[in-house]
Amino acid sequence: MAEPRYKRILIKMSGEALLGELSHGIDPKIISTIARQIVEVKELGVDVAIVIGGGNIFRGGQAAAEGMDRSTADYMGMLATVINSMALQNGLEAFGLQTRVQSAIEVETVAEPFIKRRAIRHLEKGRVVIFAGGTGNPYFTTDTAGVLRAMEIGVDILFKATKVDGIYDKDPVTNPDAKKYKELSYNDFLRQHLKVMDATAVTLCQENNLPILVFNLLVEGNIMRALLGEDVGTRVHG
Repeated sequence: MAEPRYKRILIKMSGEALLGELSHGIDPKIISTIARQIVEVKELGVDVAIVIGGGNIFRGGQAAAEGMDRSTADYMGMLATVINSMALQNGLEAFGLQTRVQSAIEVETVAEPFIKRRAIRHLEKGRVVIFAGGTGNPYFTTDTAGVLRAMEIGVDILFKATKVDGIYDKDPVTNPDAKKYKELSYNDFLRQHLKVMDATAVTLCQENNLPILVFNLLVEGNIMRALLGEDVGTRVHG
């Protein structure tokens, strides 16, 4: 087996990735697919942290656009990420991995509070740490939470794991002629207003020189390919 290119990674997953063939909720088969991939990564001795969105259950931004108070909607979205984190934790532990869920909002019955030093210690002990609750503040996305946690725990790269195999110049679902990028600079990403990640998250990556790799989570083996530096997805860097 080749040596992994990175020793500590954070995987930012969209909540929608957990849908599978469902219209809403969580597909247990997708959880198992993700868990198997993370088991393979952990066998190489890599530290793995995860941030997951909640869009498969509740989208705060959409609810706010339809008239709900934005803060209330965002807090509801944060709670949705706790549900997804618990589901993923259960899936990982079914494969024998040790895990911890840390939440930015207090839900002490089901998750630890987020404490940076404790999170790093869990990683050093070989546990997978799942960060729930976003940043704990409204008006910030889970993409921004992912970058924030990545910087706090000192990862080598942020894996943005989606349902698409990279970044395109336009929506590949509705535009068959869409062009896929192999690499992008932070400036090019921001200048083109690409929607794979929000601008705040990408700007934070730029300011802290944190590379991003965007790839399709649902192709089994892609996390390992990304870890080994194979040609997968789109890399965003300085």
